[in-house]
Amino acid sequence: MSCTHVARRQMLTPLRALLTLGCPRLYILGPMSSEQTNHRFDLELRRLEKRLEELVGITRQLQEENQSLRQRQDSLMTERASLLHKNEQVRGRVEAMIGRLKGMEQAS
Repeated sequence: MSCTHVARRQMLTPLRALLTLGCPRLYILGPMSSEQTNHRFDLELRRLEKRLEELVGITRQLQEENQSLRQRQDSLMTERASLLHKNEQVRGRVEAMIGRLKGMEQAS
């Protein structure tokens, strides 16, 4: 099972899953030919490239989500201002009605 799968099973965020250092790499100690060294280097480079691509994708996704949340917040703030204004209008009408009722009561 890969490191990413283990992290997902632990319900970690995608970014944290990619950055988790709990997945050890196995390195064989001892003399290696330059071909083996180059092969290992290429494998590690491909792994790092893949990880970087994943991080770039997550960054784009987070930017889009952030933009969406900002738009939602702006919309909710506009809606809240409208509701506060309507609330004040209703409050004024109710107070006026109460004043008229009190006036009618005192006139009786």
